Amino acid sequence: MKEISVSLLAADFAELGRDMKMCEKAGADYLHIDVMDGRFVPNITFGSLVTDAATRVQGLPLDVHLMIVEPDKHIDAFVTDRTRYIVVHQEACTHLERTLRFIKSLGVGCGVALNPATHPATLDYVLEFVDQILIMTVNPGFGGQKFIASALDKVRIFNTVRTEMGYNYKIAVDGGVNASTIAEVSRAGTDIFISGSAVFGADDPAAMIRTLRGIADENA
Repeated sequence: MKEISVSLLAADFAELGRDMKMCEKAGADYLHIDVMDGRFVPNITFGSLVTDAATRVQGLPLDVHLMIVEPDKHIDAFVTDRTRYIVVHQEACTHLERTLRFIKSLGVGCGVALNPATHPATLDYVLEFVDQILIMTVNPGFGGQKFIASALDKVRIFNTVRTEMGYNYKIAVDGGVNASTIAEVSRAGTDIFISGSAVFGADDPAAMIRTLRGIADENA
């Protein structure tokens, strides 16, 4: 089943509670929390106080994306009763397997993200137990960037490996996902579609969430 994860990076920060509730009412599957530290990426965004607030104002599960250096020091802070996934970057983890297994030990799905320039083979040794693979189709750090179509080759590779090996991870795509790109993203084998600017930049954000889901399902 195709799933929509709405990125709060593009929401109105002065009205986060309102926008979170809108996503829930519109039928989104997750709220995507982009955590940036100004070091791994050139921007600073949310901390754990936002994830804590999200659990109080709405009922969607949280998809937490840590774009930070030394993520092991901060993982615990993002574990709530609504946290479904915590995703770290391969490029930020000195001991990736240990970090992912630590996340799983906390009762949360573990995920790993790959920047556009990172080769998929760097994840070969964790595919057997990882819960989510997040393919970045933009260079991380800012919302509203142009979609890098060549990154979908990684989605196809991981989809093929998953089928051949019987693995259970979900494949997510983040960056430039909108009504014009989501059909191609879905056909490549994506399960979770992360979209922010396309949703919150629409005249009717709730209708856009439903539109994205419909296109994804039609192109499954």
